[in-house]
Amino acid sequence: MRTRFLGNIATTRLDASPIEAIKNLWGGELPEFEDMNSVNALFQDLMSLWNELTRHQSRSKPFRLMRGSAGLASDDLLRLCKTRTEELEGFVEGLFGDYDEVDLPERAVEGMEHLGEINAKLHGVIDMLTRETAPSATDEELAGTVMNVKELVRIAEKEIHEVILSCKRARAHPISQASSRRPTLH
Repeated sequence: MRTRFLGNIATTRLDASPIEAIKNLWGGELPEFEDMNSVNALFQDLMSLWNELTRHQSRSKPFRLMRGSAGLASDDLLRLCKTRTEELEGFVEGLFGDYDEVDLPERAVEGMEHLGEINAKLHGVIDMLTRETAPSATDEELAGTVMNVKELVRIAEKEIHEVILSCKRARAHPISQASSRRPTLH
């Protein structure tokens, strides 16, 4: 949800709004509530999260993906990779919404390409760890893979931040933008 909101905050789409982002969490329709207090509590919490995420539009406040421990067990690595792919795909979903193409500044297009490549690599690790016929990895191989995944995460955070900053500048000064296709997220 955090990265989906963040993508929606960053997007150059004119139809993006917090209410639409909240509705999209439930497939485009708000759920039914028992009473107004429940509605108000939910919206207060979600808008608080939204407002907190807007601070990442500053160069000095880069966004960080959820922190968690990545042990050397293959289950820990699998959980880490699945979480990161969900986060990256949420960012794309927020940025693109229902559209296959969005006009983005050149640096944002480049960043989205990098995020797509990182997501594909993370899916490759997931496939490797869940393949029944794959031989068990040694502790050394798992440690190396964990280090590589952590580096991919660091790069992904940098690229997300660059996309956010680039889109913010484009909204403030709409000049040359390139149409970007929704990246393929394997």
